[in-house]
Amino acid sequence: MQIDDEQLKRLIKSESTRSRGFEMMVRQYSEQLYWQVRRIVITHEDSNDVLQNAFLKAWASLDSFHGDSKIFTWISRIAINEALDFVRKQKNHALQSTDDEDMGLANQLMADNYFDGDETEAQLVEAIEQLPDVQKTVFKLRYYDEMKYSDISKILGTSEGGLKASYHIAVKKITEFFKQHD
Repeated sequence: MQIDDEQLKRLIKSESTRSRGFEMMVRQYSEQLYWQVRRIVITHEDSNDVLQNAFLKAWASLDSFHGDSKIFTWISRIAINEALDFVRKQKNHALQSTDDEDMGLANQLMADNYFDGDETEAQLVEAIEQLPDVQKTVFKLRYYDEMKYSDISKILGTSEGGLKASYHIAVKKITEFFKQHD
């Protein structure tokens, strides 16, 4: 059962209905947020962990949510930031690691039991992962989630013009990657 944003805000803001409202928010947005996070962190297990952490942070910061934005925008921002932090920590760990056992992201994706894509999709993931973080995030939110630039701007706290430029540069780089690996 979907509940509209204003009703959900009222439930979350009231002490007596906060838990029920939060549960409804989790049910309503979990799947959509899971896929946003999954496209950033790649594996199923990591996505579940990141999403759980995002919901914990959201619960802890309910009092700071003023209701100026949509609930989905607010929770997306938390989940995406949590996913980006996770990826940064992984990169730092990989740089410090001397093991040659680390798999590339495309190989990790192909080894993931929950991945049912093909080689082309794995190559797309590999191309996207070579982008700088901002371009990568903007591309994923725009391409996979079909988010409007205005919504991405609210989530990432940047200008729409900059986001459009980042997206178009990302598309060019991905196109180049496919030309080189054809």
